[in-house]
Amino acid sequence: MKTLEPVQQTEEKDWSAAYPSDVYAQVEQRVLCQLIEAVLYEEIVVPHQGLPAARDFAGQLVLPGQTNEGQPVQYHFHAKRKFSFGRFRLERGTVSRKAGDEAPSAAALTSFVEEVLGQVQKNEALIRLLEELENTLAKDVQAQQLKSAASSSEIQRDYDDIEAELDGHPYHPCYKSRIGFSLQENAQYGPEFKAGLRPVWLAISKSHSHLALANGEDYLTFIQQELGSHTNQQYLSSLAEKGLNAGDYWFMPVHPWQWEHMILISFHRQLADQTIVLLGRGTDVYRAQQSIRSWTNRSNKAKPYMKLSLNILNTSTKRILAKHTVRNAPLVSDWLLSLIQNDDTARELGFILLAEFAGISYAYEKLPSTMQVAAHGSLGMIWRRSLHSYLSEEERALPFSALSSMAGDGQPFIEPWVRKHGLEAWTRRLLEITVNPIIHMLYAHGLAMESHAQNLVLIHKDGHPARLAIKDFHDGLRFSREHLPQPETCPDLHLEPAHHRALNRHSFMQTDDLSAVTDFVHSAFFFVCMSELGMFLNEQYGMEETGFWTMIAGVIYDYQHKHPQHAANFERYDLFSETIRIEQLARRRLWKDIEVEPKSVPNPLYYYRLDEGAKG
Repeated sequence: MKTLEPVQQTEEKDWSAAYPSDVYAQVEQRVLCQLIEAVLYEEIVVPHQGLPAARDFAGQLVLPGQTNEGQPVQYHFHAKRKFSFGRFRLERGTVSRKAGDEAPSAAALTSFVEEVLGQVQKNEALIRLLEELENTLAKDVQAQQLKSAASSSEIQRDYDDIEAELDGHPYHPCYKSRIGFSLQENAQYGPEFKAGLRPVWLAISKSHSHLALANGEDYLTFIQQELGSHTNQQYLSSLAEKGLNAGDYWFMPVHPWQWEHMILISFHRQLADQTIVLLGRGTDVYRAQQSIRSWTNRSNKAKPYMKLSLNILNTSTKRILAKHTVRNAPLVSDWLLSLIQNDDTARELGFILLAEFAGISYAYEKLPSTMQVAAHGSLGMIWRRSLHSYLSEEERALPFSALSSMAGDGQPFIEPWVRKHGLEAWTRRLLEITVNPIIHMLYAHGLAMESHAQNLVLIHKDGHPARLAIKDFHDGLRFSREHLPQPETCPDLHLEPAHHRALNRHSFMQTDDLSAVTDFVHSAFFFVCMSELGMFLNEQYGMEETGFWTMIAGVIYDYQHKHPQHAANFERYDLFSETIRIEQLARRRLWKDIEVEPKSVPNPLYYYRLDEGAKG
């Protein structure tokens, strides 16, 4: 069998050196505080004094627990309840543990899980949650130890550089678990470390795989451009030397970790009979993005991004690519692009949809039945258009997550822009640029998009918000076919298999429940993305949350006033409902998915409802 040249290795370090340091304490506080915020919000454990209902609450709360010896223990902390969906914010550094007559001491993550969460759940789920939390702690300490001190003036840096440095999900407590990576592998493949990476290229038999292409795409032309003529010819010659017909194969890249840990072990039979053939490594160098499994081409930024199957667990989700999502990717992208092609409002808004135009998946149905579930999603990939090919000379891009992040000098990333344009004017413009595309797709086309911050990119001109780019559509839509304005344009999508639905019953695109469509927009876009930004502006600049949501409501009402033709959908997809439903990300770590229903939470936009009987 052909061997691969060694992967570029990062320098071996003593990763334990950061543990007895302020870095360790700071990261542990983040993990612990995000965990407690989720525990409070999802009412997994209720404080001694009850859960504060008032959205202006600020004060001490106490969670009860019990030691292994059966003695009562208390965890004290300072918390605020925010206007934004009634979310909780803990003040970092205020969490303390008090047992009996002992003096209060700093709280530890492991003790909190065992003593507090251990009172509501004691099975393997608690052990798995603790494993995710401890991996998050270790891997974020590792990242923070090496993080460069970038000043806020460096906001003009390259989009891909900033994207790689962002620090994970702001709500989910297991934001960087990456279970499956050792610390050395995390340094090799984690985006924060900015290692140059090259994928492993395989030839996959056409008879045992599925190729999905967007309209007008030619695979042979594309793959020659992607590999370059020289490398493409090398791979063709390699197959010929083995007596194989290149016309019987598709060329596809896979993640080096996946090759070593999954494919070599699970697909040994296919490698032996040459259903799968190792080709080598291409010449282009890539870098990992926030999502870990997505790579950006550093040799040629105009070339497409690659999204690769990766059997690690991050933010409590296995980062594989299910076959149906790979096959749906070009179908969905073609559909979305066709909808906005002749859409005057979409053209006026100028937003960009980064199309997923090609994908390859192994045909798992060809495997023995005993292997199909275990191997599902482990050998697939998607190509997505590069953002850089859409930017004009005066435009730059920033990951939306960076808008509510701090730079290395302790200042907000957005500080130069706020100084230049003024806080309120800049925020209002940002919301116009951001909210309008999301609600337009909902109101005009009946499509809810999973627009959390990782899927949004702000395009700006010297800090002035200009337009929005949106990505990740292969499993990031929700709609009711019956209520689509143009149902005839909807493609026949490949449905998720039964075992996929059993593992995650909230992962679906099509539904008859219109509230589920609305909630999909709310839970990703408003609940996480917008509320994080609103709370950040409140905490860093003193902007009232009510003022922030007033601006959002104004954008929505302005849209509705300008587009009365969509009035029926304003009612179907009521963004001003009293409550919305969110997925309970922490509760789902402690109980089976089938046992955890979405939670109803207060909607800040309800305050601005104009209907009779509204609050104000």
